[in-house]
Amino acid sequence: MCGRYTLILDISLLRERFRFEVGEDFTYVPRYNIAPTQPVLAVLSDGRRRRGGYLRWGLIPPWAKDPSIGHRMINARLETAAEKPAFREALRRKRCLIPADGFYEWKRTASGKVPVRCVLRSRRPFAFAGLWQTWRSPAGETVHSCTILTTRANERLAAIHDRMPVILPPDLEEAWLDPALREPDLFRELLQPYPEEELEVYEVNPLVNRAGIDTPECIAPAGRSQESARLSTGGGRAENSAAGKDREEGSP
Repeated sequence: MCGRYTLILDISLLRERFRFEVGEDFTYVPRYNIAPTQPVLAVLSDGRRRRGGYLRWGLIPPWAKDPSIGHRMINARLETAAEKPAFREALRRKRCLIPADGFYEWKRTASGKVPVRCVLRSRRPFAFAGLWQTWRSPAGETVHSCTILTTRANERLAAIHDRMPVILPPDLEEAWLDPALREPDLFRELLQPYPEEELEVYEVNPLVNRAGIDTPECIAPAGRSQESARLSTGGGRAENSAAGKDREEGSP
């Protein structure tokens, strides 16, 4: 599954990599411990241009009676999303990129669960395959929300967890965003667990266990200092500011 992740790279690099426009009120700060129910950066497309903005992490289906259902919808299984009422329409018509530069998992050890961070060996950003929806409350409140697709873990990560987020190969990002493509089976065949040889996994500071802590210490390799983490990852503040608990994958 995917219950926490990071996005600490500079916004100019992200905009160049994912080619999106933003509104005048767009703000951004690096995030070291992104958690469910929080606003997350997403990239959407209308077929002509890409736009970046924030969605609430935890998909709320249009038919939901209240937004609390989103707490259970932070992930959707790639293998079954096309059959699930909460996800099938979004899979056909409302797909998005969710930029990231790492994600966390917790491996079981004799002394308890140990947090690890998974990153690309290149340290480049990547995109999770996301779905989004719009929900309107009886009182007129509008919430735009999203979920991250998961698939079976590759061999490297299987020892930690049997699921992993769907990381889109760059050459499939355009097709994933294309609103004219509405055949879910196409993506189910194309999207595979990300190659294990392109990933690096390392143990991190247990501070990341607390969703309320969002500082460079979260990504520090276990036993190393905050300053060492900054230098080794290239993390740093961007110029703007912006806007739970881990949940299992949704079953509706």
